[in-house]
Amino acid sequence: MSYKEVASLEFSIYNRGEHRDLEGERKKMHSFNEEQRAFLLQGTRTGKLATVRRDGRAHVVPIWFTLEGDTIVFTTGEHTVKMDNLRRSARVCICVDDETPPYAYIMIEGTASWHTDPKALLHWATRIGGRYMGEERAEEYGRRNGVPGELLVRVTPTRVRFEKEIAS
Repeated sequence: MSYKEVASLEFSIYNRGEHRDLEGERKKMHSFNEEQRAFLLQGTRTGKLATVRRDGRAHVVPIWFTLEGDTIVFTTGEHTVKMDNLRRSARVCICVDDETPPYAYIMIEGTASWHTDPKALLHWATRIGGRYMGEERAEEYGRRNGVPGELLVRVTPTRVRFEKEIAS
Protein backbone atom coordinates (compact mmCIF):
# COMPACT_ATOMS: atom_id res chain seq x y z
CA MET A 1 0.00 0.00 0.00
CA SER A 2 1.43 3.41 -0.94
CA TYR A 3 1.97 6.24 1.52
CA LYS A 4 -0.89 8.25 -0.02
CA GLU A 5 -3.24 5.29 0.35
CA VAL A 6 -2.21 4.83 3.98
CA ALA A 7 -2.44 8.56 4.76
CA SER A 8 -5.95 8.76 3.38
CA LEU A 9 -7.07 5.54 5.04
CA GLU A 10 -9.39 6.15 7.96
CA PHE A 11 -8.06 4.05 10.86
CA SER A 12 -10.93 4.64 13.24
CA ILE A 13 -14.44 3.33 12.80
CA TYR A 14 -16.78 4.88 15.32
CA ASN A 15 -19.89 2.99 16.27
CA ARG A 16 -21.74 3.55 19.53
CA GLY A 17 -18.65 4.35 21.55
CA GLU A 18 -16.62 1.46 20.19
CA HIS A 19 -13.49 1.55 18.09
CA ARG A 20 -11.96 -0.97 15.72
CA ASP A 21 -8.18 -1.06 15.63
CA LEU A 22 -6.20 -1.85 12.49
CA GLU A 23 -6.61 -5.57 13.01
CA GLY A 24 -10.39 -5.11 13.23
CA GLU A 25 -10.53 -5.87 16.94
CA ARG A 26 -13.36 -4.04 18.72
CA LYS A 27 -12.19 -1.86 21.57
CA LYS A 28 -14.12 0.38 23.89
CA MET A 29 -13.26 4.04 23.34
CA HIS A 30 -12.25 5.80 26.53
CA SER A 31 -13.90 9.04 27.61
CA PHE A 32 -11.81 11.26 29.87
CA ASN A 33 -13.46 12.40 33.09
CA GLU A 34 -13.16 16.05 34.13
CA GLU A 35 -10.20 15.37 36.44
CA GLN A 36 -8.26 13.57 33.69
CA ARG A 37 -9.09 16.28 31.16
CA ALA A 38 -7.93 19.02 33.57
CA PHE A 39 -4.70 17.11 34.25
CA LEU A 40 -3.96 16.73 30.53
CA LEU A 41 -4.59 20.40 29.79
CA GLN A 42 -2.90 21.91 32.85
CA GLY A 43 -0.02 24.19 31.93
CA THR A 44 2.43 23.11 29.27
CA ARG A 45 3.06 19.49 30.15
CA THR A 46 4.39 17.58 27.17
CA GLY A 47 3.23 14.14 26.21
CA LYS A 48 5.74 11.35 25.72
CA LEU A 49 4.66 9.45 22.62
CA ALA A 50 5.77 5.83 22.35
CA THR A 51 5.76 3.97 19.04
CA VAL A 52 7.57 0.82 17.88
CA ARG A 53 10.45 0.84 15.40
CA ARG A 54 10.71 -1.66 12.56
CA ASP A 55 13.17 -3.77 14.58
CA GLY A 56 10.89 -3.83 17.64
CA ARG A 57 12.74 -1.24 19.74
CA ALA A 58 10.71 1.42 21.50
CA HIS A 59 10.81 4.98 20.19
CA VAL A 60 9.71 7.68 22.69
CA VAL A 61 9.59 11.39 21.89
CA PRO A 62 8.04 14.44 23.55
CA ILE A 63 5.06 16.02 21.81
CA TRP A 64 3.03 19.20 22.18
CA PHE A 65 -0.66 18.29 22.17
CA THR A 66 -4.17 19.38 23.00
CA LEU A 67 -7.57 17.71 23.19
CA GLU A 68 -10.52 17.65 20.83
CA GLY A 69 -13.20 16.06 22.95
CA ASP A 70 -11.67 12.73 24.00
CA THR A 71 -9.13 12.72 21.17
CA ILE A 72 -5.50 13.77 21.60
CA VAL A 73 -4.32 16.02 18.78
CA PHE A 74 -0.73 16.82 17.76
CA THR A 75 1.27 17.59 14.61
CA THR A 76 4.39 15.98 13.22
CA GLY A 77 6.49 15.94 10.09
CA GLU A 78 5.60 13.37 7.46
CA HIS A 79 9.22 12.18 7.24
CA THR A 80 9.91 11.59 10.93
CA VAL A 81 10.75 8.34 12.69
CA LYS A 82 7.45 8.53 14.58
CA MET A 83 5.47 8.76 11.32
CA ASP A 84 7.43 5.86 9.82
CA ASN A 85 6.49 3.88 12.92
CA LEU A 86 2.83 4.95 12.77
CA ARG A 87 2.58 3.90 9.13
CA ARG A 88 3.55 0.37 10.18
CA SER A 89 1.37 0.30 13.30
CA ALA A 90 -1.02 3.02 14.42
CA ARG A 91 -1.00 1.73 18.02
CA VAL A 92 0.56 4.24 20.40
CA CYS A 93 1.02 5.00 24.06
CA ILE A 94 1.23 8.53 25.46
CA CYS A 95 2.34 9.38 28.98
CA VAL A 96 1.84 12.80 30.54
CA ASP A 97 3.26 13.34 34.01
CA ASP A 98 3.40 15.91 36.79
CA GLU A 99 7.02 16.09 37.94
CA THR A 100 6.23 17.90 41.20
CA PRO A 101 5.44 16.18 44.50
CA PRO A 102 3.27 14.31 45.22
CA TYR A 103 3.61 13.31 41.51
CA ALA A 104 1.02 12.01 39.08
CA TYR A 105 0.75 10.61 35.57
CA ILE A 106 -1.75 9.52 32.97
CA MET A 107 -0.90 6.77 30.48
CA ILE A 108 -3.06 6.59 27.37
CA GLU A 109 -3.03 3.69 24.92
CA GLY A 110 -4.81 4.28 21.65
CA THR A 111 -4.90 4.26 17.89
CA ALA A 112 -3.58 7.09 15.74
CA SER A 113 -4.94 8.43 12.48
CA TRP A 114 -3.40 11.24 10.46
CA HIS A 115 -4.68 13.79 8.03
CA THR A 116 -3.30 16.33 5.55
CA ASP A 117 -6.19 18.84 5.42
CA PRO A 118 -4.37 22.21 5.36
CA LYS A 119 -7.15 24.19 7.08
CA ALA A 120 -7.45 21.70 9.93
CA LEU A 121 -3.66 21.47 10.23
CA LEU A 122 -3.31 25.27 10.51
CA HIS A 123 -6.18 25.48 13.02
CA TRP A 124 -4.72 22.83 15.34
CA ALA A 125 -1.11 23.95 14.93
CA THR A 126 -2.24 27.44 16.01
CA ARG A 127 -4.14 26.11 19.03
CA ILE A 128 -1.23 23.92 20.09
CA GLY A 129 1.24 26.77 19.55
CA GLY A 130 -0.91 29.03 21.72
CA ARG A 131 -0.99 26.48 24.50
CA TYR A 132 2.78 26.03 24.67
CA MET A 133 4.11 29.43 23.56
CA GLY A 134 1.31 31.75 24.71
CA GLU A 135 -1.62 33.23 22.84
CA GLU A 136 0.50 36.16 21.64
CA ARG A 137 2.63 33.72 19.60
CA ALA A 138 -0.12 31.27 18.59
CA GLU A 139 -0.43 32.45 14.99
CA GLU A 140 3.36 32.51 14.55
CA TYR A 141 3.62 28.87 15.61
CA GLY A 142 0.52 27.93 13.65
CA ARG A 143 2.13 29.29 10.47
CA ARG A 144 5.42 27.58 11.38
CA ASN A 145 3.91 24.15 12.03
CA GLY A 146 0.80 24.19 9.82
CA VAL A 147 2.67 23.81 6.54
CA PRO A 148 3.00 21.25 3.74
CA GLY A 149 5.06 18.33 4.99
CA GLU A 150 3.38 18.39 8.40
CA LEU A 151 0.54 16.06 9.38
CA LEU A 152 -2.29 16.37 11.87
CA VAL A 153 -2.40 13.30 14.12
CA ARG A 154 -5.38 12.26 16.25
CA VAL A 155 -5.15 9.56 18.91
CA THR A 156 -8.34 7.78 19.97
CA PRO A 157 -7.81 6.43 23.50
CA THR A 158 -8.71 2.80 24.13
CA ARG A 159 -7.16 2.33 27.60
CA VAL A 160 -6.22 4.86 30.27
CA ARG A 161 -4.42 4.59 33.59
CA PHE A 162 -4.41 7.68 35.83
CA GLU A 163 -2.35 7.69 39.02
CA LYS A 164 -2.11 10.70 41.34
CA GLU A 165 -0.50 11.49 44.67
CA ILE A 166 2.03 8.75 44.06
CA ALA A 167 4.39 9.90 46.82
CA SER A 168 1.66 10.47 49.42
